[in-house]
Amino acid sequence: MASFSGGKDSTLALYHAMNTGEPVGLIVVMEEEGRRSRSHGIPEAVIRAQAEAVGLPVHAAPASWEAYEKVFIGLLEQAKRQGAEVLVTGDLDMPAHGCWHDRVTRLAGIGLGMPLWERDHVETVREFIDLGFQAVLVTVNLSMGMREADLGRMFTHELVDELAARGIDPCGESGEFHTLVIDGPIFRHPVPVRKREVVRDGEYAFLSIELDEAGGQDVPDSDRGR
Repeated sequence: MASFSGGKDSTLALYHAMNTGEPVGLIVVMEEEGRRSRSHGIPEAVIRAQAEAVGLPVHAAPASWEAYEKVFIGLLEQAKRQGAEVLVTGDLDMPAHGCWHDRVTRLAGIGLGMPLWERDHVETVREFIDLGFQAVLVTVNLSMGMREADLGRMFTHELVDELAARGIDPCGESGEFHTLVIDGPIFRHPVPVRKREVVRDGEYAFLSIELDEAGGQDVPDSDRGR
């Protein structure tokens, strides 16, 4: 079972987990109304399209931030009843023991797997790109050196170089930015999305994304990762 945000780190961790074991599904906690994911604000239809492209079921439930842990543990217990033995996460810098994921997996009685744990950040994002994953920036923290103009950009080696030159962690591990993965080696087909308006909320800017039911893709080919 994988904790899935729809972004690059959780997707890369899922890739490694799928190469070593049999996945049961994806865990996603939604906002209270159930329309967007709690972690990255990704629309439910896009999350489910990602899961369908990967070929895994989604185990989702809505929760407030106050109820998040209780709901997450409930999803873990549900997954355990369906045969899940380990929760896979995309954490890089969390401690091996005593972190939040360590605590909730212990409470649910399953193991914890962190394939990316303590890996070099630049090495990790370059592997993601070299494997052929394609991701677009959908959230930026304007107080951490990111710009509204970064929204909608494809996550490429050129962008990694630029972020590093700007003094920004190209992994975004401190919340500098979030991504949405739309294609890659574990996807049976690309996820068709359409970019909409930019929304500002304090120090954050968000790119509204929706599933393109017609199957189009408005991400420019010239900006795709290599």
